[in-house]
Amino acid sequence: MTQPDLVIFDCDGVLVDSEIIAARVEADLLTSAGFPISAEELAEVYAGLTFKDIMLRIEEQSQIPLQASLIDQAEKLVDRRLEAEVRAVDGVHEAVAAVAVQRCICSNSSAARLEMTLGKTRLLPFFSGRVFSSLDTPTRKPKPAPDVFLHAASTLGAEPTRTFVIEDSVHGVAGARAAGMRAIGFTGASHSYPGHADALTEAGAETVIRRWADLAGVVAALSEWSEDA
Repeated sequence: MTQPDLVIFDCDGVLVDSEIIAARVEADLLTSAGFPISAEELAEVYAGLTFKDIMLRIEEQSQIPLQASLIDQAEKLVDRRLEAEVRAVDGVHEAVAAVAVQRCICSNSSAARLEMTLGKTRLLPFFSGRVFSSLDTPTRKPKPAPDVFLHAASTLGAEPTRTFVIEDSVHGVAGARAAGMRAIGFTGASHSYPGHADALTEAGAETVIRRWADLAGVVAALSEWSEDA
């Protein structure tokens, strides 16, 4: 293909530097509930999952029961911290503005949180009417399910095979690949860790960038090369 139909951006940890903020709050709550974990470990292992899914996986692995009330606590605390601390990832405004084809956001965050973080970071105007939360899709299935990606592509009239997805998490990359889309990994936010790029590549990302200045060139180069060629 000469150019894609659509470029999809994840939000947390891709457009806005929010993953480490949420990880700090959630790690503190989990540690207090009897499952000691650092923010860095939580961000590495569970990035891209909803807090509910993180809790379910921890319960399965550790056999430690966690109270459902932690979900509401986490939501309120994370929202408060994000409103005070969230920042755009360096260089993202210029990179998004340079995307000449359709662009949108696909996220596991709620619509209200997305509006708040994108508004505070001056990114919302770039995606007006094209912000998709997995919570608002017909199935409500979060990533790593492909549903939010497929819903966005269908809504915007894009072919999945002609769609690029920029993701910072293994679960996000897996969801994009399950949707039949081409994934580009991103490691430029504060929660990135040693081996992050390798993990995204192993999950199915065709390449990984850590600077937004590289996006345009990577999309152009990959658009010239079809995976089926």
